[in-house]
Amino acid sequence: MSSAAAACGTLYMVGTPIGNLSDASPRVVQTLTEADLLLCEDTRVTSKLLAHFGIHVPLQRADENVLAERIPQVLDRLASGERVAFVSDAGMPGVSDPGQRLVDAALEAGERVEVIPGPSAVTCALVASGLPMEHFFFEGFLPRKKGPMAERLRQLAAVPGALVLYESPRRVAATLAVIAEVFPLRRVALVRELTKLHEECVRGLAPQVAEEIAARDEVKGECVVVIEGPVAGEESPSQEEGQQPSLDEAIAEGLAAGERASALAKRLAKAYGVPRAEVYDLIANR
Repeated sequence: MSSAAAACGTLYMVGTPIGNLSDASPRVVQTLTEADLLLCEDTRVTSKLLAHFGIHVPLQRADENVLAERIPQVLDRLASGERVAFVSDAGMPGVSDPGQRLVDAALEAGERVEVIPGPSAVTCALVASGLPMEHFFFEGFLPRKKGPMAERLRQLAAVPGALVLYESPRRVAATLAVIAEVFPLRRVALVRELTKLHEECVRGLAPQVAEEIAARDEVKGECVVVIEGPVAGEESPSQEEGQQPSLDEAIAEGLAAGERASALAKRLAKAYGVPRAEVYDLIANR
Protein backbone atom coordinates (compact mmCIF):
# COMPACT_ATOMS: atom_id res chain seq x y z
CA MET A 1 0.00 0.00 0.00
CA SER A 2 1.54 3.32 -1.08
CA SER A 3 2.31 6.15 1.31
CA ALA A 4 0.09 8.40 -0.81
CA ALA A 5 -2.84 6.06 -0.24
CA ALA A 6 -2.20 5.96 3.49
CA ALA A 7 -2.25 9.79 3.66
CA CYS A 8 -5.79 10.11 2.32
CA GLY A 9 -9.01 8.17 2.24
CA THR A 10 -9.12 5.42 -0.36
CA LEU A 11 -11.77 3.07 -1.65
CA TYR A 12 -10.23 -0.32 -2.44
CA MET A 13 -12.05 -2.58 -4.87
CA VAL A 14 -10.59 -5.96 -3.93
CA GLY A 15 -10.69 -9.04 -6.12
CA THR A 16 -11.21 -12.18 -4.03
CA PRO A 17 -10.80 -15.90 -4.84
CA ILE A 18 -13.49 -17.47 -7.06
CA GLY A 19 -13.22 -20.79 -5.26
CA ASN A 20 -9.79 -21.72 -3.96
CA LEU A 21 -8.88 -19.42 -1.06
CA SER A 22 -5.18 -20.03 -1.75
CA ASP A 23 -5.54 -17.79 -4.80
CA ALA A 24 -5.74 -14.67 -2.61
CA SER A 25 -2.57 -12.66 -3.14
CA PRO A 26 -0.47 -11.20 -0.29
CA ARG A 27 -1.61 -7.74 -1.45
CA VAL A 28 -5.26 -8.75 -1.09
CA VAL A 29 -4.65 -10.03 2.44
CA GLN A 30 -2.71 -6.89 3.40
CA THR A 31 -5.38 -4.55 2.02
CA LEU A 32 -8.18 -6.33 3.87
CA THR A 33 -6.14 -6.44 7.09
CA GLU A 34 -5.46 -2.71 7.02
CA ALA A 35 -8.98 -1.61 6.06
CA ASP A 36 -10.94 0.56 8.50
CA LEU A 37 -14.17 -0.84 7.06
CA LEU A 38 -14.90 -3.79 4.80
CA LEU A 39 -18.09 -3.78 2.72
CA CYS A 40 -19.35 -7.03 1.21
CA GLU A 41 -22.34 -8.66 -0.47
CA ASP A 42 -22.85 -11.42 2.10
CA THR A 43 -21.21 -11.24 5.53
CA ARG A 44 -21.41 -15.02 5.91
CA VAL A 45 -19.39 -15.61 2.75
CA THR A 46 -16.80 -12.92 3.46
CA SER A 47 -16.44 -13.99 7.11
CA LYS A 48 -15.11 -17.35 5.90
CA LEU A 49 -12.44 -15.59 3.85
CA LEU A 50 -11.45 -13.39 6.78
CA ALA A 51 -11.33 -16.35 9.18
CA HIS A 52 -9.11 -18.30 6.77
CA PHE A 53 -6.47 -15.54 6.92
CA GLY A 54 -7.04 -14.50 10.54
CA ILE A 55 -8.25 -11.03 9.56
CA HIS A 56 -10.30 -9.01 12.05
CA VAL A 57 -11.86 -5.84 10.60
CA PRO A 58 -15.30 -4.21 10.85
CA LEU A 59 -17.57 -5.93 8.31
CA GLN A 60 -20.76 -4.48 6.86
CA ARG A 61 -23.28 -5.84 4.37
CA ALA A 62 -23.59 -3.70 1.23
CA ASP A 63 -25.46 -5.71 -1.39
CA GLU A 64 -27.69 -4.20 -4.08
CA ASN A 65 -30.58 -3.87 -1.61
CA VAL A 66 -28.78 -1.63 0.88
CA LEU A 67 -25.77 -0.18 -0.96
CA ALA A 68 -27.52 3.09 -1.81
CA GLU A 69 -28.08 3.89 1.86
CA ARG A 70 -24.47 2.97 2.70
CA ILE A 71 -22.89 5.32 0.15
CA PRO A 72 -23.22 8.62 2.13
CA GLN A 73 -21.58 6.98 5.15
CA VAL A 74 -18.78 5.58 3.00
CA LEU A 75 -18.11 8.97 1.40
CA ASP A 76 -17.93 10.59 4.85
CA ARG A 77 -15.40 8.01 6.00
CA LEU A 78 -13.30 8.42 2.86
CA ALA A 79 -13.37 12.19 3.30
CA SER A 80 -12.05 11.76 6.84
CA GLY A 81 -9.07 9.76 5.54
CA GLU A 82 -10.23 6.21 6.24
CA ARG A 83 -9.57 3.14 4.11
CA VAL A 84 -12.71 1.39 2.93
CA ALA A 85 -12.52 -1.93 1.06
CA PHE A 86 -15.29 -3.50 -1.00
CA VAL A 87 -15.47 -7.17 -1.98
CA SER A 88 -18.01 -9.28 -3.82
CA ASP A 89 -18.72 -12.88 -2.82
CA ALA A 90 -16.11 -13.98 -5.37
CA GLY A 91 -14.05 -12.39 -8.11
CA MET A 92 -13.69 -8.73 -9.04
CA PRO A 93 -16.28 -6.41 -7.49
CA GLY A 94 -18.08 -4.17 -9.94
CA VAL A 95 -18.46 -6.97 -12.50
CA SER A 96 -22.09 -8.17 -12.37
CA ASP A 97 -22.52 -6.79 -8.86
CA PRO A 98 -23.44 -3.38 -7.39
CA GLY A 99 -19.84 -2.28 -6.75
CA GLN A 100 -19.85 0.00 -9.80
CA ARG A 101 -22.34 2.34 -8.09
CA LEU A 102 -19.93 2.76 -5.18
CA VAL A 103 -17.01 3.47 -7.51
CA ASP A 104 -19.06 6.07 -9.39
CA ALA A 105 -20.07 7.80 -6.17
CA ALA A 106 -16.51 7.89 -4.84
CA LEU A 107 -15.07 9.28 -8.07
CA GLU A 108 -17.83 11.87 -8.34
CA ALA A 109 -16.99 12.99 -4.80
CA GLY A 110 -13.32 13.31 -5.76
CA GLU A 111 -12.19 10.40 -3.60
CA ARG A 112 -9.37 8.02 -4.50
CA VAL A 113 -10.22 4.55 -5.86
CA GLU A 114 -7.67 1.76 -6.12
CA VAL A 115 -8.18 -1.71 -7.60
CA ILE A 116 -6.54 -4.71 -5.96
CA PRO A 117 -6.57 -7.41 -8.66
CA GLY A 118 -7.64 -10.98 -8.12
CA PRO A 119 -8.89 -14.07 -10.01
CA SER A 120 -11.44 -13.62 -12.79
CA ALA A 121 -14.07 -16.23 -13.67
CA VAL A 122 -14.42 -14.59 -17.09
CA THR A 123 -10.82 -15.01 -18.21
CA CYS A 124 -10.38 -18.37 -16.47
CA ALA A 125 -13.43 -19.76 -18.28
CA LEU A 126 -12.28 -18.35 -21.62
CA VAL A 127 -8.94 -20.09 -21.36
CA ALA A 128 -10.53 -23.34 -20.15
CA SER A 129 -13.12 -23.31 -22.95
CA GLY A 130 -10.63 -24.02 -25.71
CA LEU A 131 -12.58 -21.63 -27.97
CA PRO A 132 -11.03 -18.73 -29.93
CA MET A 133 -10.69 -15.83 -27.50
CA GLU A 134 -8.83 -13.08 -29.36
CA HIS A 135 -12.06 -11.08 -29.02
CA PHE A 136 -14.84 -11.64 -26.52
CA PHE A 137 -17.90 -9.94 -25.08
CA PHE A 138 -18.91 -10.30 -21.44
CA GLU A 139 -22.71 -10.32 -21.13
CA GLY A 140 -23.06 -11.38 -17.51
CA PHE A 141 -26.50 -12.78 -16.67
CA LEU A 142 -29.09 -13.16 -19.42
CA PRO A 143 -32.79 -12.37 -18.84
CA ARG A 144 -34.42 -15.24 -16.96
CA LYS A 145 -37.48 -15.75 -19.15
CA LYS A 146 -37.10 -17.73 -22.36
CA GLY A 147 -38.49 -15.09 -24.75
CA PRO A 148 -36.33 -12.15 -23.60
CA MET A 149 -33.35 -14.50 -23.27
CA ALA A 150 -33.65 -15.69 -26.87
CA GLU A 151 -34.13 -12.12 -28.07
CA ARG A 152 -31.01 -10.96 -26.25
CA LEU A 153 -28.97 -13.82 -27.71
CA ARG A 154 -30.16 -12.86 -31.19
CA GLN A 155 -29.04 -9.30 -30.51
CA LEU A 156 -25.60 -10.64 -29.59
CA ALA A 157 -25.36 -12.89 -32.66
CA ALA A 158 -23.29 -10.40 -34.66
CA VAL A 159 -20.69 -9.79 -31.94
CA PRO A 160 -17.36 -10.72 -33.63
CA GLY A 161 -16.04 -12.85 -30.80
CA ALA A 162 -16.87 -15.27 -28.03
CA LEU A 163 -19.76 -14.54 -25.68
CA VAL A 164 -19.25 -15.08 -21.94
CA LEU A 165 -22.27 -15.56 -19.67
CA TYR A 166 -22.82 -16.16 -15.97
CA GLU A 167 -25.56 -18.53 -14.87
CA SER A 168 -26.77 -20.23 -11.71
CA PRO A 169 -26.66 -24.04 -11.48
CA ARG A 170 -30.46 -24.12 -11.11
CA ARG A 171 -31.08 -22.37 -14.43
CA VAL A 172 -28.11 -23.42 -16.54
CA ALA A 173 -29.85 -26.38 -18.23
CA ALA A 174 -32.74 -24.18 -19.40
CA THR A 175 -30.31 -21.49 -20.55
CA LEU A 176 -28.26 -23.98 -22.56
CA ALA A 177 -31.44 -25.22 -24.22
CA VAL A 178 -32.22 -21.70 -25.44
CA ILE A 179 -28.61 -21.20 -26.58
CA ALA A 180 -28.90 -24.44 -28.59
CA GLU A 181 -32.04 -23.13 -30.30
CA VAL A 182 -30.50 -19.78 -31.21
CA PHE A 183 -26.96 -21.01 -32.01
CA PRO A 184 -27.25 -24.66 -33.09
CA LEU A 185 -24.01 -24.52 -35.13
CA ARG A 186 -21.81 -22.92 -32.50
CA ARG A 187 -19.52 -24.64 -30.03
CA VAL A 188 -20.16 -24.01 -26.37
CA ALA A 189 -18.25 -24.62 -23.16
CA LEU A 190 -19.90 -24.88 -19.75
CA VAL A 191 -17.32 -24.25 -17.03
CA ARG A 192 -18.30 -24.80 -13.41
CA GLU A 193 -16.63 -25.00 -9.99
CA LEU A 194 -13.66 -22.96 -11.26
CA THR A 195 -10.47 -23.43 -9.16
CA LYS A 196 -12.24 -25.97 -6.92
CA LEU A 197 -11.68 -29.70 -6.49
CA HIS A 198 -14.49 -30.69 -8.85
CA GLU A 199 -13.80 -28.13 -11.59
CA GLU A 200 -15.35 -29.24 -14.88
CA CYS A 201 -15.53 -28.01 -18.46
CA VAL A 202 -18.13 -29.55 -20.79
CA ARG A 203 -17.35 -28.75 -24.43
CA GLY A 204 -19.17 -29.41 -27.71
CA LEU A 205 -21.74 -28.08 -30.11
CA ALA A 206 -24.48 -26.17 -28.31
CA PRO A 207 -27.16 -28.88 -28.77
CA GLN A 208 -24.76 -31.58 -27.51
CA VAL A 209 -23.83 -29.66 -24.37
CA ALA A 210 -27.47 -28.76 -23.72
CA GLU A 211 -28.48 -32.43 -24.03
CA GLU A 212 -25.70 -33.62 -21.71
CA ILE A 213 -26.55 -31.12 -18.98
CA ALA A 214 -30.31 -31.71 -19.31
CA ALA A 215 -29.72 -35.43 -18.63
CA ARG A 216 -28.13 -34.73 -15.24
CA ASP A 217 -30.15 -34.86 -12.04
CA GLU A 218 -28.55 -31.64 -10.84
CA VAL A 219 -25.72 -29.25 -11.57
CA LYS A 220 -23.64 -27.86 -8.71
CA GLY A 221 -21.47 -24.79 -8.50
CA GLU A 222 -21.64 -21.38 -10.14
CA CYS A 223 -21.44 -21.65 -13.93
CA VAL A 224 -19.80 -19.73 -16.74
CA VAL A 225 -20.94 -20.39 -20.31
CA VAL A 226 -18.68 -19.51 -23.24
CA ILE A 227 -20.25 -19.39 -26.71
CA GLU A 228 -18.19 -19.47 -29.87
CA GLY A 229 -18.30 -16.39 -32.12
CA PRO A 230 -20.15 -16.30 -35.47
CA VAL A 231 -19.55 -19.37 -37.67
CA ALA A 232 -19.90 -20.10 -41.39
CA GLY A 233 -23.38 -21.15 -42.50
CA GLU A 234 -25.10 -19.41 -39.63
CA GLU A 235 -28.14 -17.33 -40.48
CA SER A 236 -28.05 -13.72 -39.40
CA PRO A 237 -31.10 -12.34 -37.58
CA SER A 238 -33.58 -11.16 -40.20
CA GLN A 239 -33.70 -7.43 -40.66
CA GLU A 240 -37.36 -7.85 -41.61
CA GLU A 241 -38.17 -9.00 -38.10
CA GLY A 242 -37.16 -5.59 -36.80
CA GLN A 243 -34.52 -5.10 -34.16
CA GLN A 244 -35.49 -4.17 -30.63
CA PRO A 245 -34.19 -0.65 -29.91
CA SER A 246 -31.37 -0.29 -27.43
CA LEU A 247 -32.30 0.32 -23.81
CA ASP A 248 -31.05 3.90 -24.06
CA GLU A 249 -33.19 4.47 -27.17
CA ALA A 250 -36.24 2.96 -25.44
CA ILE A 251 -35.72 5.26 -22.44
CA ALA A 252 -35.50 8.30 -24.72
CA GLU A 253 -38.70 7.28 -26.53
CA GLY A 254 -40.58 6.72 -23.28
CA LEU A 255 -39.53 10.06 -21.79
CA ALA A 256 -40.38 11.87 -25.03
CA ALA A 257 -43.85 10.32 -24.86
CA GLY A 258 -44.30 11.70 -21.34
CA GLU A 259 -44.16 8.35 -19.53
CA ARG A 260 -43.52 8.61 -15.78
CA ALA A 261 -40.01 7.49 -14.72
CA SER A 262 -41.24 4.81 -12.33
CA ALA A 263 -43.63 3.28 -14.85
CA LEU A 264 -41.03 3.47 -17.61
CA ALA A 265 -38.43 1.74 -15.43
CA LYS A 266 -40.86 -1.04 -14.55
CA ARG A 267 -41.85 -1.61 -18.19
CA LEU A 268 -38.33 -1.58 -19.62
CA ALA A 269 -36.88 -3.72 -16.82
CA LYS A 270 -39.34 -6.45 -17.75
CA ALA A 271 -38.82 -6.03 -21.50
CA TYR A 272 -35.02 -6.02 -21.36
CA GLY A 273 -34.52 -8.41 -18.46
CA VAL A 274 -32.49 -5.99 -16.32
CA PRO A 275 -32.99 -4.84 -12.70
CA ARG A 276 -35.55 -2.06 -12.32
CA ALA A 277 -33.12 -0.05 -10.17
CA GLU A 278 -30.55 -0.11 -12.97
CA VAL A 279 -33.08 1.21 -15.49
CA TYR A 280 -34.27 3.86 -13.05
CA ASP A 281 -30.68 5.06 -12.55
CA LEU A 282 -30.26 5.39 -16.31
CA ILE A 283 -33.48 7.41 -16.50
CA ALA A 284 -32.49 9.64 -13.59
CA ASN A 285 -29.07 10.37 -15.09
CA ARG A 286 -30.42 11.55 -18.45
